[in-house]
Amino acid sequence: MSSNLALWEAVERTPTEHTKAITGKAYQGTSPKPHYLVHKATETFGPCGIGWGFTVANERIEEGADGEKMHIAHVRVWFKWNGERGEVEHIGGTQFSGKRRNGSFFTDEDAPKKSVTDALVKALSMIGFAGDIFMGRYDDSKYVNELRAEEHKAAQPVQPKNEEARKHYSSLEASMRKNKTRADLTSWWKDGECIQKRNQLPKDWQTNLHNSFKEYGLSLPVDNKDAA
Repeated sequence: MSSNLALWEAVERTPTEHTKAITGKAYQGTSPKPHYLVHKATETFGPCGIGWGFTVANERIEEGADGEKMHIAHVRVWFKWNGERGEVEHIGGTQFSGKRRNGSFFTDEDAPKKSVTDALVKALSMIGFAGDIFMGRYDDSKYVNELRAEEHKAAQPVQPKNEEARKHYSSLEASMRKNKTRADLTSWWKDGECIQKRNQLPKDWQTNLHNSFKEYGLSLPVDNKDAA
């Protein structure tokens, strides 16, 4: 990783769950969810307003064809990185008013908010945020499938090493054998803490412990009266 690309490469990958399909446009594609980028910027630089932030430099209404009006926002994003302050800027635009296909007219009261969000996303992309989307990698199904596979693998619980699992297994088995009736043993097995600890074992070790649990249970009396 070169020093010039350190920030870019730290923020360019976009989790698939934080993307959305582009709709209502003349083109298709994928865009990052804006609030994910806010979260990622906070994770990278610090709280908004302290480690990073943005200002709306100016906004205006421009008239287009057939009387349609566009809201334009000019946004500046600042951030702190390795002790230095950086700043990037971009513009965003949203149709403010116009005519629908059915001939009726509309005014979008949320247009200013949408324009600012659009500009913010574009400004953050200038320093690498969601770089994989803006560089077109999300248009490659192979890239997206590999990313999903990595995410699925990362979501799986980490299995302990054999030495660690052995100690964990021995501790559970010792705890199991402290129960002197079947009722107590069953209650222990169903306890939430016991379940959580068992789930930390590799699958085959969980099976072995379950077999040991059944065998030990057969050797125990049903209740305390029988044990007396």
